[in-house]
Amino acid sequence: MTTLAIESNIQTQQRKPKILWYVSDAWIMTQRSVRHITRSMDQLMSVAMFPIMFMLLNRYVLGGAIDTGDISYANYLFAGIFVQTLAFGANYTTINLAVDLQQGIVDRFRSLPMNPSALLVGHITADLIRNAISGVIIILAGLLVGFRPTAGLIEWLYVIGLALIFSLAISCLSAILGLVVKSLEAAQWTGFVVIFPLTFISSAFVPTQTMPTVLRAFAENQPLTHVMNAMRTWLVGTPSDNSAWIALAWCLGIIIISLPIAAWLFRVRGK
Repeated sequence: MTTLAIESNIQTQQRKPKILWYVSDAWIMTQRSVRHITRSMDQLMSVAMFPIMFMLLNRYVLGGAIDTGDISYANYLFAGIFVQTLAFGANYTTINLAVDLQQGIVDRFRSLPMNPSALLVGHITADLIRNAISGVIIILAGLLVGFRPTAGLIEWLYVIGLALIFSLAISCLSAILGLVVKSLEAAQWTGFVVIFPLTFISSAFVPTQTMPTVLRAFAENQPLTHVMNAMRTWLVGTPSDNSAWIALAWCLGIIIISLPIAAWLFRVRGK
């Protein structure tokens, strides 16, 4: 009877479309990663407390010395801190993926009848959920320090959409780093080394016009600046300069290039 039941279950699986099994596998891996977040709240606290600290320091220590023109520094600063939060939050894909590889759990998953890339999708989706929570925390913190958005419902939807796409792009890049590094220690600092300079050499904390020529050229043409400028346009009405379309192109380009590379590296690591 047991044999018949097993054979019947196998036949049912074979009849079910592969895409449904892939979605099911990815959802199970997402639930696993989300449970890790709830059981290790230090992940969420570190993602939230670090940008809140930067917001308070820049707002009250440096804000009085920085000229942002007609826009208040609190309104100018928010987009930079918000994007910085998303970037550092998505970097947890590197660490969590490296942990799975180091602990050998990936080898167990490979022995199961599941899609190999479901683990990658699970980590990336969980990071989107973590970033969504962190984003809400940063918005509340911004309101407390003087951030006063003028955005309507449509503009907020634009901000949320770009934030999700940007988080997805950084998570895909972070997955590549998590598959390339050889140790957990390397995973902890590699993403920081990549993300930290990009957030500072940008329009996050000061207008790019005040930077030296070479740094200004880099800052004004890198993806984080375009994401920040687009969000400022929607949130507080700064002049539009096509940053939204450029930011979207950057994010989609990173996703399209990074996802296949990450999937290929994951297959290679399994051989």
